[in-house]
Amino acid sequence: MSGAPLFSNHGCRLNAYETEAMKELARQAGLRDAVVVNTCAVTAEAVRKARQDIRKLRRENPGKRLIVTGCAAQTEPQTFAAMDEVDVVLGNTEKMQPTTWQGLTPDWVGQTEPVQVDDIMSVTETAGHLIDGFGTRSRAYVQVQNGCDHRCTFCIIPYGRGNSRSVPAGVVVDQIKRLVDRGYNEVVLTGVDLTSWGADLPAAPKLGDLVMRILRLVPDLPRLRISSIDSIEVDENLMQAIATEPRLMPHLHLSLQHGDDLILKRMKRRHLRDDAIRFCEDARRLRPDMTFGADIIAGFPTETEAMFANSEDLVTACDLTWLHVFPYSPRPGTPAARMPQVKGPEIKERAARLRGLGAAQVAVHLNGQLGKDHDVLMESPRMGRTTQFAEVRFASDQPESRIVRAKIAGVADAHLVA
Repeated sequence: MSGAPLFSNHGCRLNAYETEAMKELARQAGLRDAVVVNTCAVTAEAVRKARQDIRKLRRENPGKRLIVTGCAAQTEPQTFAAMDEVDVVLGNTEKMQPTTWQGLTPDWVGQTEPVQVDDIMSVTETAGHLIDGFGTRSRAYVQVQNGCDHRCTFCIIPYGRGNSRSVPAGVVVDQIKRLVDRGYNEVVLTGVDLTSWGADLPAAPKLGDLVMRILRLVPDLPRLRISSIDSIEVDENLMQAIATEPRLMPHLHLSLQHGDDLILKRMKRRHLRDDAIRFCEDARRLRPDMTFGADIIAGFPTETEAMFANSEDLVTACDLTWLHVFPYSPRPGTPAARMPQVKGPEIKERAARLRGLGAAQVAVHLNGQLGKDHDVLMESPRMGRTTQFAEVRFASDQPESRIVRAKIAGVADAHLVA
C-alpha cells in the first residue's frame, strides 16, 4: 500500500522550516512511497551523520525511492549520487520549486535526472515558499532571509545557500498578520545571515527597520523573537527596539565564534573581542534582563591553549548563557582546512570544557530567577518558555499556546519549576 513521503531533517532551524515547505510541495505533487533526507553541511560530522541516516533509512524502507537534498547535497552532490542507497539528489534551489516535485511523480524512474543541482550563486531571488505556522502551536518561525555574502574561512554554508537574499518587508508583515489571526503568540524571524536582511532590497533597509515595522503594523503580536545575529552588523533601529519595545524578546543568539583576536582575523570575522563585549554591555544597559546565547568554535586551526582561554574568558566577559559549542572540523574547499590543524583529542577536550562552562552559566541564570514572576509561553500543557527562553515546567496542566504568569519556585535539570 502506498503512503505519504517520509522526511528526515538535519541541521538548522531554516532547514526544518524548508522541510515543512517540501512536505507541502510533495503533497501537492502527489509524491508517494519516497524518503526525503534534508542534509546539513555545517561540519564534516554533519555530513557523516547524513550518510549514516541515509543508509539506515534505506534499510528500513526497502522499495521506496530515496531523495537527498539540503546543504550537503548542494556542496557535494557527487558524494551522495555515488551512494547505492540514493535515487535522486536535489540542490537547495531545486528542492523549493514545485516543478521539481511534479517531475518526481508518479513514473519518474528513468525520466528524471538523478542529480539536479544548479549553481546556487546564480540565485538572486528569495524562494517564494511561506509556511504559516511552522513550529509549535504557540510559536511560529518566519524565514525573512537566505544565503550569505560573507566568506568566513571555516564556513561552507555560502556554497550551500548562495548569496544573501531578503524577503520584502511587506510580505513578512502580511505573513505575521495571518499567523496572529490564527492565534500564534510568538513569531521568530529566521535566516542564514539575519543581520544582512534588506541589503538587496530597494533603499537597503536594515533588520531594525523590519523589526520596528512588524511591531508597529502588527500591534496584536504579543512576542517577536530574533534568531542568530551577527552583533557587529546590528543597526541603530534594532538597538532602539531593544531599548523601547517590550514585545521584542530579551534574548539574542550571537554569532561570536571565538574570543581571541588573532583567531577571529584568521576566521575572517568582521568583529574583534572588544566589539563583542561592548555590544553585550550596550544591549544589557538598554535592556537589563537581556540574555545571550552564542556560537563558539573550539579547536580552530592554530588555536593555542592561551587563545582558547580567551574564548573561555569571553563567556564570562559577555555573560553568555546559552552556548552552542562546535568542535572544529575541516570542510574541504575552505581556507581553514589548509591551515595547521589542532589535534583531534585537544579539540574534543576543549569543546567539553566550553560545554561545561556553558552549563555552569545556565545554572547561574536559572538560580537567579528563583522567586521571580515570569510570563511563560506554553508549548505543551506542562512546559513553556520565559521571555529569555528558559524552559519552565509545571506540576499541573496549563492552557497550551497561551502566555501564563507564573512564579518560579525551583530549578531542576537545567530548567525552571513553576
